[in-house]
Amino acid sequence: MSEIKTYMVICRIDKPNLKTVFRKEIRALRPEHAIEEIYKIIGSKHRAKRFQIKIMKVEEIAGEK
Repeated sequence: MSEIKTYMVICRIDKPNLKTVFRKEIRALRPEHAIEEIYKIIGSKHRAKRFQIKIMKVEEIAGEK
């Protein structure tokens, strides 16, 4: 069974009326899953389309045991 990890995702929104940078901790199996979760969260909360969200960095955070 796979282990769930914590990822720090840094992304930027480029909308005409909103330009900002976000840092968000996401728990996921793989970095690709964390990126999809960011698209869902930021898209629904800020009404941003996927092409308006730029993923700048995804890094794994040392987990707690």
